[in-house]
Amino acid sequence: MTIYSTIIKPTLLLDENKAKDNLDFVLKKIKRQNITFRPHFKTHQSAVIGEWFRYRGINQITVSSIEMAEYFSNSGWNDILIAFPINLREINAIVKLAHAITLSVLIESLEVVAQLDSLIDTKVGVWIKVDVGAGRTGIVWSDLDKLESIASSVKFSRNLKLQGLLTHSGHTYRASGQSEIQKIYYESLDRLQIVKRHLETKDLGPIKISVGDTPSTIAVTEYGDIDEIRPGNFIFYDVQQSIAGVCGIENIAIAVACPVVSTHPERLEATIYGGAIHFSKDFFHYQGSTMAYGYVVAVTKNGWDDQKVIGYVKSLSQEHGILRIYETEMENVKPGEIICVLPAHSCLTVQVMRNYLNLDGEIIRTINSNH
Repeated sequence: MTIYSTIIKPTLLLDENKAKDNLDFVLKKIKRQNITFRPHFKTHQSAVIGEWFRYRGINQITVSSIEMAEYFSNSGWNDILIAFPINLREINAIVKLAHAITLSVLIESLEVVAQLDSLIDTKVGVWIKVDVGAGRTGIVWSDLDKLESIASSVKFSRNLKLQGLLTHSGHTYRASGQSEIQKIYYESLDRLQIVKRHLETKDLGPIKISVGDTPSTIAVTEYGDIDEIRPGNFIFYDVQQSIAGVCGIENIAIAVACPVVSTHPERLEATIYGGAIHFSKDFFHYQGSTMAYGYVVAVTKNGWDDQKVIGYVKSLSQEHGILRIYETEMENVKPGEIICVLPAHSCLTVQVMRNYLNLDGEIIRTINSNH
C-alpha cells in the first residue's frame, strides 16, 4: 500500500526531507554572514512547518497579512513583520497584535504615518518600503526628499519606531540566470545604501537594511552590508525557480498528485482532475516559448521521480488540467492512475490547496485548512 492508494482528488504532496535540506542550506549560508534571518512564512503557511524553523533557532518571521500574523502569533511567534503596506482599515487588529507581540509594519506615505501614529497606543516598529526597481510598491529609491520626510515623521512620532529600509527585489524572479540575479541584487543594494547614507547624514539613523527574495538569497554568495534577509519560496522552490537556475528540479519539495480522467493519444494529451483552483494561473515558458503551468513527473512508490519529466501542463480551466505528454511516455498514462505535477509557483499552489500530505501519509495543516 502506498500514499497513492488513498488519493482520490488533487492532493498536495510534501517531501519533508527535501524541504528541510533546502532550509538547512539557506540557514547555513546566512548564519555564516552574521545576518538576521527573518524567513517569510507566506510560502508554507503552516504552524507545523514553522516549528522546523524554531527548532533551528529562528525566532523572527515575516508574513504577508494581519490574518497570517495572528495565526503565527497564536502559535507562539513573538517577533513578526507584516511585509505588506499597512491597511488602516485593519487598525483594530493591528493595535491588538501590537499589544501582544513585537510587531513591525511597512509604510510608504506621510498620510499613513500620521494616521497610524494617531490611532495606535503602543510601540510599533516601522520599515519604509523602498522601490529599487521592481515597480510594485514602495517609494522610488531616488526620491530622497520624500524618503527623508517620511523617515523624519516616523522618527519624531509618538509610538512608531523607525527600523530602516525594506525592499523586495521582485524583478529577480524575471531574471534569466544567476548572473542577472546577482547584478540586480548588487544594484538594489547600492541604491539602498545611497538612501541609508542620506538619512543618516540627516541624523535620522541608525538605519537598518532588510532585503528578501529567494533568487537573490540563493544566487548571491556574499550579501554585503545588510541587516536582515527574508526569503520564503526557498523552502519548497518550484519550476519557475528551476528554469531561472536558482535550484534544480531535484530541490522542488512539493508536487500535486492528480487523477488522470481521460487520455487522447492521437494528440499526445491527457486530462487530469486538477485545474486553476488547485494550481493557480502562475505559469512559465516551456522551452522558452510555450506557456506551461507545471512539469508532469512520473510517480514512484511513495513520491515522485524528479529525474523523469514526462510532459507539462498545457492549459488549465477551473477543475480541468490538460497535459501534453511526451510521445515515448503516452502509453504509460492511463485513466484512473495518478500523475504528479511540479507547480509553476509554489506559494499560490499552497494557498489554494490548503493542506499537505507528507510522504509518510500524514496530513499537515495550514492557515487555510478550515476555509
